[in-house]
Amino acid sequence: MKTLNNNHAEAPEMYKTGNDIPQNNRSELNALMNQRLASAVDLQMQMKQAHWNVKGPNFIGLHGLFDKVDEAVESYVDMIAERIVQLGGIAEGTVRVAASRSHLAEYPLDIADGMSHVDAVATALSTFGETARGTIDEANALDDADTADLFTEVSRGIDKWLWFVEAHSQLAQDKTAPDAS
Repeated sequence: MKTLNNNHAEAPEMYKTGNDIPQNNRSELNALMNQRLASAVDLQMQMKQAHWNVKGPNFIGLHGLFDKVDEAVESYVDMIAERIVQLGGIAEGTVRVAASRSHLAEYPLDIADGMSHVDAVATALSTFGETARGTIDEANALDDADTADLFTEVSRGIDKWLWFVEAHSQLAQDKTAPDAS
């Protein structure tokens, strides 16, 4: 599979493998994971964009935080890509593929101050986390508990980094009242 179809991966060609997940399921899983891989590569580069360009009184703390988030996301990229290959697929993780398939919003290139980067990073992490959680259900529907588990780990990690980033903008007056329903 080397072509794009409406910015989504087509059913990929598969390598033979002894993996007992049916080939049709593996093919769907690989297309799904290549979509998530594109967004993960995009997310990683967005974290670097924030890391390189943050300015202001919280520079050193945010510069270091964004670098740690980038390192974590890099590990998620690798986990997703390796799972694709484990299932007999081809990991399509180039920057050009990521740019054409990512579901993340474009990172704003005209921001510099720390709080603007905090907001942009939090938005990207939140969007990717929501997608990762959806992938858990999709993998389970395709009878692949291992891929579901991988995305559970990714989701848990993304939620942790979202917490670290949002802590820079949350104040006591930002609390929400409990839902009365």
